[in-house]
Amino acid sequence: MLKYVLISSLMLVLVLPLRAQDNLNDSTRRIQKPTGIRLGTDLIAIGKNLANSPLSSWEINADVDFGRYYVAFDYGSWAREEVLSNGVYKNDGRYFRLGVDINFLLKDPDKNMIFLGFRYGRSNFNEQLDYQSTTINFGDFQQQATNAGATAGWGEMTTGLRVKIWKHLWMGYTARMKIFPGIKNNTGFETYEIPGFGLTYKNIYWGFNYQVFWRIPLKG
Repeated sequence: MLKYVLISSLMLVLVLPLRAQDNLNDSTRRIQKPTGIRLGTDLIAIGKNLANSPLSSWEINADVDFGRYYVAFDYGSWAREEVLSNGVYKNDGRYFRLGVDINFLLKDPDKNMIFLGFRYGRSNFNEQLDYQSTTINFGDFQQQATNAGATAGWGEMTTGLRVKIWKHLWMGYTARMKIFPGIKNNTGFETYEIPGFGLTYKNIYWGFNYQVFWRIPLKG
């Protein structure tokens, strides 16, 4: 489902600028003085917390406009406790993403967005695996493996919408294609999940955020 959202949004991003090409002024393509900062959060994460999901998380989002270019920053917390067939897996960590979005609605006076963007993500986290082993001599016994102070980095290609709802209130979504995860300091066992990224056995991981923002105007 998320894959099709991302692909359809990318098609819109590619088609819209071609239709408007003849009416564009070069000034819309230049880096300009910022006019506002948007601060927001992910409503899906809040919903999962209220539903007592195995994943407990929160995320804050921010972006600032420089004409059609937006510098975007995300910061979040992620913790999971999942019961396995022979034990319990736990992780907790913090992560951030930093990148740029390009708005393809160049002449919208409200600065609504259909965008394509890129992110670099990085996570610092701890993992713990408590599991049961069986041997001929000792029978069943408990074992524990940990990855303390593990780090990971990855890339993302993003697309989505930002729409002004009322005065300074904005809503929208971000679809993410997360790629090329790299992990360090996981010497205890092979990392199962990276906070902010997802499951490590998937080389491409799809993500989706539904967000609400409050825009703070900047004086000229």
